[in-house]
Order: sequence, then structure tokens, then C-alpha cells
Amino acid sequence: MTSARVVPVHVPRDPTAQVLVLHGGGARRHGVRVSPTQLSVVRMVPIARRIALGGRDRLAVFRLLNSSRGWDAHHTPVHDVAWALGQLRSRLGRNLPTGLVGHSLGGRAALLSADEPSVRSVVALAPWVYATDGRRDLSGRRVLLVHGTEDHIASPARSSAVASDLRRTAEVGYICIEGGRHAMVRHHHQFDGYAAEFTRATLLDDTVSGPVARVLAGETWVDV
Repeated sequence: MTSARVVPVHVPRDPTAQVLVLHGGGARRHGVRVSPTQLSVVRMVPIARRIALGGRDRLAVFRLLNSSRGWDAHHTPVHDVAWALGQLRSRLGRNLPTGLVGHSLGGRAALLSADEPSVRSVVALAPWVYATDGRRDLSGRRVLLVHGTEDHIASPARSSAVASDLRRTAEVGYICIEGGRHAMVRHHHQFDGYAAEFTRATLLDDTVSGPVARVLAGETWVDV
């Protein structure tokens, strides 16, 4: 039994694919439930809406509220993602190609959940990762990491190393945002836009331009 919750953002009648948006947020004390009003959750609302707007009636978009704050060793956000994908399968009546978009610890959860059978696309925004997180087989997935150079909470160097490891099995791009910080506020148009564009392009074959198009064309590293 879990206290995680799935929040619908946009659910068209007959979607082509689905997207699950994952929040970050460190633990304040053991076992504290996630609040819909905590800043790390609220920050993902405009990202989810932007993905839904671009996907129109082709993308079903949901946000996941984890069962507890932070990363508990016994029940992690990865468990919550697996549970949520089961909920979406029941709700929509079938397995749809899935995109995961996460920030900070949610970015890590997205990367560590990318081997779920339905997942095709992953965006990790300013992901808080361990160096060993890239040692996994993500064959068949397309992955984008976006990180700011002024992030003093999640290490850009570590996420870059994880991206390099993941390239052994998957198509992985890395967009480095000059001056970007962990909260993604000052450069929110870039963080939000790249997440939405990459998701649309990889799940719906939409044509995009700019840094995301360069990543999809095979560039592994793009500075902006």
C-alpha cells in the first residue's frame, strides 16, 4: 500500500502516448508525506502544463506526488513510479509509450525507472544523481539531461558523468545552460521548453528546432 498520488493534468479521449512528471525535494524528517504545495512539487506544474499544451490531444499527462519526501532506502521514488505506471495502465486501459520528466531527485527517479517496459523517453532536469546511476542498460530509450552551470545542489559534473555512462546503451544528449541554477527559475523558459520539446519529439515524432533538434540529430553535448 502506498500513499503516492497521481494527479491528471490533461487526459484526452484517445491519447497516442503518456507522460509522467516527477518532482524533487529532499527529506525534512523521516516519513513526511509530500504536500501538493511544497515548492519542489509546484515547480513541476508549469512543466506538466507546457508538455500537455504541446501534446494537445495526443499526450496524456500526469504528475506523480511521491509517497514521502526525499529518498527513503526502503521505499524510494522509483517504487512510486512503478506503482504510478500501473495506475495509468489501469486508467487508460492499455500500455502506452511513456515519457518520464523529472527534476532533481525526480530526475534521478526518471533515470532509474527508464528500464520500465513502457518507457521510451526520459528527461532529467538538474538531476541529483550518484556516479553509479549511469551503469544500466537503457537500450531503446532516448534520454536528455539538462543542467545549469551554477547548480550548487546537484552536481553538473556528476550528471555529465552519468550521461557518458548511459551512452553505452542508449541515445543520450546533454544540454548545459550557462548560469542555470537548481531551482530552474531564472532560465525556466529553457528548462521547461527543452523538456516539452524533447518529449514531443521522441513520443510523437514532432519536429523541433534549436538545442533539442541538435541533440536529436546526434550531438551529445550542447552549450546554451
